[in-house]
Amino acid sequence: MATKINPGLAPVDGAYPGKTPTRFSWGAIFAGVVIAIAVQLVLGILGAGIGLTMVDPVEGTTPGAAGFGIGAGIFWLITTILALGAGGYAASRVAGVHERFDALVHGLVVWGVTLILTLYLLTTAVGGIIGGAFRTVGAVASAAGTTVGAAAPKAASIAGIDESDVRSEAAAYLSDAPNDPALMTPEQAQKEIARELPALAGGGADGQQAESRIVDIVAAQRKISRPEAQAQVTRAKQQFVQTKNETVATAKSVTDKAAGAAAGTSFIIVLALLIGAAAAGFGATAATRRRLR
Repeated sequence: MATKINPGLAPVDGAYPGKTPTRFSWGAIFAGVVIAIAVQLVLGILGAGIGLTMVDPVEGTTPGAAGFGIGAGIFWLITTILALGAGGYAASRVAGVHERFDALVHGLVVWGVTLILTLYLLTTAVGGIIGGAFRTVGAVASAAGTTVGAAAPKAASIAGIDESDVRSEAAAYLSDAPNDPALMTPEQAQKEIARELPALAGGGADGQQAESRIVDIVAAQRKISRPEAQAQVTRAKQQFVQTKNETVATAKSVTDKAAGAAAGTSFIIVLALLIGAAAAGFGATAATRRRLR
């Protein structure tokens, strides 16, 4: 008996496998990020209120800067853990994932998007305000300078003063001290010595010339002999060098301490960010476990 073969098409379900369900949901990520930022803001405002209640300048019970900073850092870390944990939990629940790895990915993406969005808001908002303020000040200063430069000759013309007289008077204000130290006023002598000090500190031929000029000024102003003036300048130069060396040593020490503090702060921030990522991942996987039950 012959078997009849049906040449028709196979059923669709048998010919093609079913579509793999989506394992990632950006809508759930967005919901988690919104919840995380909202919780962070609410808890941040609450922390600011708690901190302000601790400030009591009348009774003198205001906490110190170090203790206040440590307390604020701990509170910020706690709020970050709670906010990212809530955001990861919400993202995992909304996405409806059944695998712990999928939930972990949702939680980490919530953490990453929240971090990037926070940095973006800080850099664009604060930087924009500060940059706009400086640009405004610069524009006002430039406009003021242009206005004064244009108005000065006109004002001189109205007052009946020749423009060349105005420029001559301005040059007199900016004129150098007399070359002869004996003809200098005390103010002119001080300005001349101050102008020679950078060359004196630099040393070399220019330094020797500057030192000789300062000795002449000191001798003329104090009415003493040149050797006595040289001795005074030498003592002042030694004191100046000692002060400069002490200043350089202090600056190096402060810079070293600042670098160490910055390195320590960087490590603390990285640790806090990793803790936030762990909180977001834990919240997401916790939602998955509850769903599996």
